[in-house]
Amino acid sequence: MVEGPLCEVLNLNSLNSHSNYRKMSSTRKILVIGAGGQIGTELVPALRKLFGAENVIASDLKDEVPEALQDGPYEKHNIMDAEGLSRIVEKYSVDTIYLMAALLSASGEQRPKEAWDLNMQGLFNVLELAKEKTIKVFWPSSIAVFGPTTPRQNTPQLAVCEPGTVYGISKSAGERWCEYYHKRWGVDVRSLRYPGLIGHRSAPGGGTTDYAVHIFYEAIKSGHYTCFLEENTRLPMMYMDDAIKATINITEAPAHMIPYRGGYNLAGFSFTPKELADLIRKNLPDFSIDYAPDFRQAVAASWPESIDDSVARKDWNWSPDWTLDAMVEEMMEEISKKTGNSATIS
Repeated sequence: MVEGPLCEVLNLNSLNSHSNYRKMSSTRKILVIGAGGQIGTELVPALRKLFGAENVIASDLKDEVPEALQDGPYEKHNIMDAEGLSRIVEKYSVDTIYLMAALLSASGEQRPKEAWDLNMQGLFNVLELAKEKTIKVFWPSSIAVFGPTTPRQNTPQLAVCEPGTVYGISKSAGERWCEYYHKRWGVDVRSLRYPGLIGHRSAPGGGTTDYAVHIFYEAIKSGHYTCFLEENTRLPMMYMDDAIKATINITEAPAHMIPYRGGYNLAGFSFTPKELADLIRKNLPDFSIDYAPDFRQAVAASWPESIDDSVARKDWNWSPDWTLDAMVEEMMEEISKKTGNSATIS
C-alpha cells in the first residue's frame, strides 16, 4: 500500500482496498512515451514516487533530458520507430506503457497529415507491441472526439462522435482501435477523454484550451491578456493534478473495473474566458482582457460545454479533488513564484 503525501494527492486508497489491485513494487517497469510534454512532465514524477525512479522510463524526442525527468532513466525515441520502441521495451522488460505523444488540436489543424500520421501510427506501434508482449497500455483520448452534432450539455459517455478536427478524428478512430485490440486480442488498454488541462509545472502543448494556462502568465506579467476565444465560450476543463490522478487510477485499477476500453468521459469544471478573467481579477483588480477570436474559436464551438462522467464514477470510483476556485488560487500562487512577480498579487 502506498504511504505518504502522494497517496492523498492521487487518492489511490480506494484502489488499494481491492484484492485484485496489483501492489506497487520494484518488479514493475513503466515506459512513458512523450514524457517531455505537458502531461508527461507531471506524470513521470508522480509514477516515480509511486514505483521508484529506476522503474519508470521516460522517453521523448528531446536530446536534453527535461529537468523534471532527470532523476531516472531516459531514452530519446521517436514513437514512429517501431523497432526502436521494441528495443526499449526489451531493454527494460517494460510491462506498462503510457503513450502520451501526440499532436494536439490547434497544432494539428496547421499540420493535419503530420498529426494523423503521428497520432495513429504511434498508437498502432504500441498496440502491436502490447499484443505481442502482453503489455498494459494507457492511451489518452479527448473531448475532441465530439463534434457539433453531439449534445453540448452534460455530454453522455455514449454520444454521437462526429469530430471536425484531425485531432478529434484521430482520437475517435483511436478509441475504436483500442476497443478492437482489446476484443480481438485481449490487449489491456485503458483510455480517458481529457477535457482542457490546466497546470503550472510545464508549458501547454498546442491545444485549443491552452488560453486557460496562458492567461495566468500574461495576467501576472503584464496585467493584460488577449484571448483567442470569444468571451462566452464555455468548455470543460480540469486541473492537472486531477488528470494525473485519473490517469494513474484507471491504469492501476483491476481489469474487471474497466469494462469500457474506448475512452471514458472525464470532468472537472466548466467555465468561459470571461468567468476565468473575473476570478483572476479577484487577485489582480487591474487585470484586463480583450478578445480576438481566431481559427480555434470554430474548434471550441464544436466541443461540449460540460461532460457527464458518471460512468467513470460508477466503474472505477473516479471523483475530482479540485474546484475552479481552488485551481485559480493555486495557479496564481505558483505562477507568481515561477515568474518572480509575486509582489503583484493582492
